[in-house]
Amino acid sequence: MARFEVSFQELPDLAAAAGPADALFELGLAYCSGRDGEIDLIEAHKWFNLAALRGNGDAKRYRSELASEMSRAEIGQAQRRAREWLSRH
Repeated sequence: MARFEVSFQELPDLAAAAGPADALFELGLAYCSGRDGEIDLIEAHKWFNLAALRGNGDAKRYRSELASEMSRAEIGQAQRRAREWLSRH
């Protein structure tokens, strides 16, 4: 069986192509845990927001938990990034 490898930077485009909320949720997890790089709560919120929009219930809970640790400005930035991503995909 051939192995399919994707870099962390390619995941957003892959998620856009695949479309499932679970892929977007996994990106949120990666950013909030620092699993594949530095922790970035703004990016994590963005991906959880997008996953929630596609129906992932866990993403709604994680997004809410993150928001309690973020400033209004950071939440606004995350929401803007989510809107920008949606407009491109």
